[in-house]
Amino acid sequence: MPNIKSSKKDVVSSKIAFEKNKANKTALKTVLKKFDAALESGDKAAAEAAYKLAVKAVDQGINKGIVNKNAAARKKSSLTLKLNKLA
Repeated sequence: MPNIKSSKKDVVSSKIAFEKNKANKTALKTVLKKFDAALESGDKAAAEAAYKLAVKAVDQGINKGIVNKNAAARKKSSLTLKLNKLA
């Protein structure tokens, strides 16, 4: 443990940021899994609804700093290809 007051604050704020990022990453993964589940069911309407939510979640991940913009573009492209294969 640090002894300096500002270092102690840094430890606390770092832990808070870690927990927020962890929760946001988990939420993103959950949305992506729901999209995959909708694809597996074969229901096009459900898959399209899940696709919209997934793309929105990926875009929010960019803004929150969870996902790199190029990785997000790759992920959205992959989602789009999966959805188009269903059709």
